[in-house]
Amino acid sequence: MQAIILVGGFGKRLAPLTSEVPKPLIAINGKPIIVRQIEWLRQFGITDFILAVGYLRSKIFETLGDGRKFGVRIFYSVEEEPLGTGGAVKNAAVFINHDYFLVTNGDVLTNLPVDKLVEALSGADGVIALVPLRSPYGIVEFDQASYITRFREKPQLDFHINAGVYVLRRKILEELPERGNIEETLFPKLAEERRLRAVVFRDVFWRSIDSLKDLEEVSRVLND
Repeated sequence: MQAIILVGGFGKRLAPLTSEVPKPLIAINGKPIIVRQIEWLRQFGITDFILAVGYLRSKIFETLGDGRKFGVRIFYSVEEEPLGTGGAVKNAAVFINHDYFLVTNGDVLTNLPVDKLVEALSGADGVIALVPLRSPYGIVEFDQASYITRFREKPQLDFHINAGVYVLRRKILEELPERGNIEETLFPKLAEERRLRAVVFRDVFWRSIDSLKDLEEVSRVLND
């Protein structure tokens, strides 16, 4: 199976770190985000990677090269201007030669088992990984008499969110528009036509690196 990693964004919420370094190359405990992603996917036999690059792409070229030093092959799909997540996948279509492929956002760190997504693809054209929504705040619980009974630090809530990891059939590439986000263009269509499935991962590590605070928290967790 091949994997497309979407790494073309500006990473504005991580400024000033991303002024000279693209988000995928930001190191967490000494190792860049993109390298952690490659190592995660390589565990599941994925050795062909297509990186959808845009902003500061020359630095990604210089750091990763053809992927040989990481035991993989890396190809680059270049965006001259932002295309959105769906447009980026469409732009990378020329490199896809398998019946299905994986897509992940370039700011996701996880250890979720990719093979579970592939298994769920049967009878569908796409599978989305879901994870429980984690509260951004600590929760305070109290009883009927208004006495506080418990403090819960950022617990998981009874909702699920898109984990930014998908397995898609090659044929859906024809249905993607040249521009736009896949979450707003293709996915609603596939869902309406009952061609999109979900796999819920409850007990896995998953974090999206969207802010400096996220970097600090993930660095602390990975250091434990």
